[in-house]
Amino acid sequence: MPIAMLRGVTLDCADPQALARFYQEMTGMDLGYDADGFVVLTGGSGSDLGFQRVDRYRAPQWPGQIVPQQFHLDLGVEDLDAAEKLALSLGAVRPDHQPGGDQWRVLLDPAGHPFCLVTG
Repeated sequence: MPIAMLRGVTLDCADPQALARFYQEMTGMDLGYDADGFVVLTGGSGSDLGFQRVDRYRAPQWPGQIVPQQFHLDLGVEDLDAAEKLALSLGAVRPDHQPGGDQWRVLLDPAGHPFCLVTG
């Protein structure tokens, strides 16, 4: 029997409010908390998504490892093309390196964190 369950994940960034807005538009999660350089989105999945301000934040370099990605988020979607179009309209960037073929797309959020849009 586990003694713990995942409560949430927090991303470092320079502007927590801006990054939270991006993910709120992508996921439909609700704003749960916003104060003192820390923002949390909540939703029906049971796990929160947080954003914390970090002075002198350096974005990950993907696929390079000068500044490692450390982790990335996978977002389940029905339609890769539609989800990518929305993400790009909200400020995401599509890097040239796309290892997923038709199975997933790698994008960079406005703070430079890699994330994947995944079907299935």
